Amino acid sequence: MNWDDLRLFLAVSRQPKLEQAAATLRMDATTLSRHLRRLESTLGQTLFERTRRGHMLTSKGESLLEHIEAMESASLAVQRETETGEHISGKIRLGASEGFGTGVIAPALAGFHQAWPDIDVDLIALSGFVSVTRREADMSILLARPRTGRLRVRKLTDYSLRLYASQSYLSNHPAITTLEDLKQHTLIGYVDEFIYAPELRYFADVLPGLHPTLSSPSILAQLEMTVSGAGLCILPKFLASKCPDLICVLETEITVTRSFWLSIHEDVKDFARIRLMRDFLVDLVRQKADDFN
Repeated sequence: MNWDDLRLFLAVSRQPKLEQAAATLRMDATTLSRHLRRLESTLGQTLFERTRRGHMLTSKGESLLEHIEAMESASLAVQRETETGEHISGKIRLGASEGFGTGVIAPALAGFHQAWPDIDVDLIALSGFVSVTRREADMSILLARPRTGRLRVRKLTDYSLRLYASQSYLSNHPAITTLEDLKQHTLIGYVDEFIYAPELRYFADVLPGLHPTLSSPSILAQLEMTVSGAGLCILPKFLASKCPDLICVLETEITVTRSFWLSIHEDVKDFARIRLMRDFLVDLVRQKADDFN
């Protein structure tokens, strides 16, 4: 049996879209497909059902996956045992929402890198989340506490969102003193069908009867539209506070509270580099507590 093929099998089991799995593995999709068929031929079993949704595991594939994940866990345990002394190295893949990853973590990574120059960090800051359970990341910051999977989870922080507009927008549009006044204004928000977490569906709750006329799945794009004077937007305080031209509107009437949860896979939670990143993130949100609430 070719052990490289088992590694590729594991990757596709976690990312069924062959092209995406191949990109992650840095190989051609056709080559990846050939390796999978070779593995199936060697075992005499059909491991994947090829569907429009991608390569979905068959019952035989599910059974093999359990064994391969056990092997992976054992390999990681050996790596943990070989960590020694103060020389800590390796790679960390950290997933985070676009706003938190770009606005909070990225500016602080210089300090982490200076302290631990032999640790490589992949910061995956997207309008969506990478999965720790599927091993797309070693650790990820989520909007809701995960309830399943072999994960170690802790709450990082609560954070607040409020309604903001630029000074230029407020100066050139009717005054806003009540929620009713917002009917005369341009609102900015998410594209509904691209909302990737239910915790982001707060628009109808805090502004009932209203909907955004300028939309984007990117919170950074929404921020830029707001700063440019395009309209009003519900933004996290930790992002809006970086923009001195933004003014909080109807502060007592409109407040949304959400939370960030840190999720770490059980197999890597005891790695020294993972513990260092965990402590770094906990300390970071503690230092910036005023920006979150």
